[in-house]
Amino acid sequence: MTTDTILVIGANGQIGSVLTEALRNHFGEDRVIPSDIRQPEHHIGHFELLDVLDPDRLGALVDKYRITQIYHLAAVLSAKGEQAPLPTWDINMKGLLNVLEVSREKKIAKVFYPSSIAVFGPSTPRVNTPQSTVMQPSTVYGISKVAGELWSQYYNLRYGLDIRSVRYPGIIGYQSMPGGGTTDYAVDIYHKAVLGQAFECFLREDTRLPMLYMDDAIRGTLALIDAPSEKITIRTSYNLSGMSFTPAEISLEIKKHVPGFQVSYKPDFRQAIADSWTQSIDDTVARRDWGWNPRFDLALMTEDMLRHLGEQYQVAGF
Repeated sequence: MTTDTILVIGANGQIGSVLTEALRNHFGEDRVIPSDIRQPEHHIGHFELLDVLDPDRLGALVDKYRITQIYHLAAVLSAKGEQAPLPTWDINMKGLLNVLEVSREKKIAKVFYPSSIAVFGPSTPRVNTPQSTVMQPSTVYGISKVAGELWSQYYNLRYGLDIRSVRYPGIIGYQSMPGGGTTDYAVDIYHKAVLGQAFECFLREDTRLPMLYMDDAIRGTLALIDAPSEKITIRTSYNLSGMSFTPAEISLEIKKHVPGFQVSYKPDFRQAIADSWTQSIDDTVARRDWGWNPRFDLALMTEDMLRHLGEQYQVAGF
């Protein structure tokens, strides 16, 4: 039985809520302490209110539960970040630095910090983007993630902190609603299809972006954390990918199951964000170092999304 105790920061979010459940299955319910700035409507077991900008509160929780691992998921995402750049920078960067400092002071064994494909920018090679490449993002979210990667590497090199990270592409899952990201159209579109509603996409139909199904994202995260330290050669953040597709392609896949599904396109400010990002990812290093291998492609993901959402909405036929 593990002796680790895990603190999840940002446990109410799209990834955080699913990762918390997976960690409880992995480590044991009493060994996982979810936290967020707001109390969730429903929760089982421990839950702690935490503003990541409050390092004293963070340190107190580490002491209270004798935390040995921290998963820091609290952040303002790309689209929301562009509406409030300076507060986004404060939350994303000061929050991370608080986590890093508390982890150093309290001798935390492992820290997980998610980065994003938002670190890439218009000057990055867009097809099969390599692990090491030009990173000149054009969003405050991307800028904060580049800085976060470098701070993570610094704390590893300077203080020996075992911090691990992946650059998540767009994450698609049935477990929560869209959370303010530029790739979130690929979540909302499934909800509309199951509910029998038309979908208006805020990106052009030919906008190709890298994506990852939630099940693969969680499995990959746990594999990274479980890997022996000597296998981790990247201390900024690993490229991670599962599939790449356009809104037109995901629409066609859904129409195989929902023939009458109607989709229209009305690009907004998020189109410029998507145009600055990469189209496909080379994740060879993650595959080599800790055995990363996604299981879901677009067809399998679509079947699984529609089935689960059909059950949630109690809609027959999925």
